[in-house]
Amino acid sequence: MEFVRNAWYVAGWSSEFGDKLSAVKILDENIVMFRTSNGQAIAMEDRCPHRFLPLSMGKLIGDDIQCGYHGITYNCEGMCVRIPGQKKIQKTLNVPTYPVHEQHDIVWIWMGENSLAETSKIFDMPQFSQSGWQVNQGEAIHLNSNYLNVAENLVDPAHVSFVHPTTLGSSASEDVPVEFETEGDVIVAWRWIRNSPPIGFFKEFPGYKTNVDRWHYYYLHLPSIAVIDFGSIDSKEQIEENQRHLGTQLFALHFLTPVSSNRTIDRWMHLRNVAVGDETASAKINSMFRVAFAEDKKILEAIQEQTDHQQNQNPVHIAIDKGSIAYRRRIEELIKSETSFKASA
Repeated sequence: MEFVRNAWYVAGWSSEFGDKLSAVKILDENIVMFRTSNGQAIAMEDRCPHRFLPLSMGKLIGDDIQCGYHGITYNCEGMCVRIPGQKKIQKTLNVPTYPVHEQHDIVWIWMGENSLAETSKIFDMPQFSQSGWQVNQGEAIHLNSNYLNVAENLVDPAHVSFVHPTTLGSSASEDVPVEFETEGDVIVAWRWIRNSPPIGFFKEFPGYKTNVDRWHYYYLHLPSIAVIDFGSIDSKEQIEENQRHLGTQLFALHFLTPVSSNRTIDRWMHLRNVAVGDETASAKINSMFRVAFAEDKKILEAIQEQTDHQQNQNPVHIAIDKGSIAYRRRIEELIKSETSFKASA
């Protein structure tokens, strides 16, 4: 399977990497990651060029990796610095490395041409550093599903009425049309459900008792980052669509890391404008998200299993698929563009 490579992907939360060798797989590539003595995250190909043993099976000697087979040692720039019993060091023993950047307790890795890696292109939101917002890092969901299917799910407000009837959706939204904006760099799908009972999530937090106006805005950033802006407010307030900040507003962030053609890691977190500093509220929200995301996992893995079985059949599209169709088309365009660039280089 081909992937978009000239992009920043999440290698993991900052807490996932320390002074031990960690084997990770991203875009079907095996990578070894660790931190140097000054805390810098390092990523390089997880393969010793000598006999191809994964370097993650070796050990750290200071800031260097020693291969576990014959002791050949590489510094954190991938340069071979020692061959036991041999003074001459061949340059062909050097190991490719990957650009890495860390911010907001997230470790990002660039999987494409090193010369094109610009940290200014890394996903960010002003709410990460604004006062009045609580940032809560969640967990990692390991999905036996192609990342394209997972991303489609994250630009699809229509599914919540049926997949999440007790958590993020209800029957009140079943026939509410979904709006789309497929121009520009971000694909957006959204809808409002006016003057209806609160969904299970907002019954629990913050505890709405009367009818509310609620919204879902799904923002899909290529190649695989989704931001879901959802919330509620008492219907009596009659807010406009650009006044969502006046209600209970949450951003659920999903950083999708394609592992292989049928495996994806979804690292999720949330930002909220209420209960700032309240760790009890964070734990409660996380527990509700776990229920909802487990519902998604069940659906997505079943779809992947059926897709693998029916490889020669294409899905039949309906009106709510406008966002996912645009998404797949743009992924194809990005891959073609990268292929053309390599061919002309």
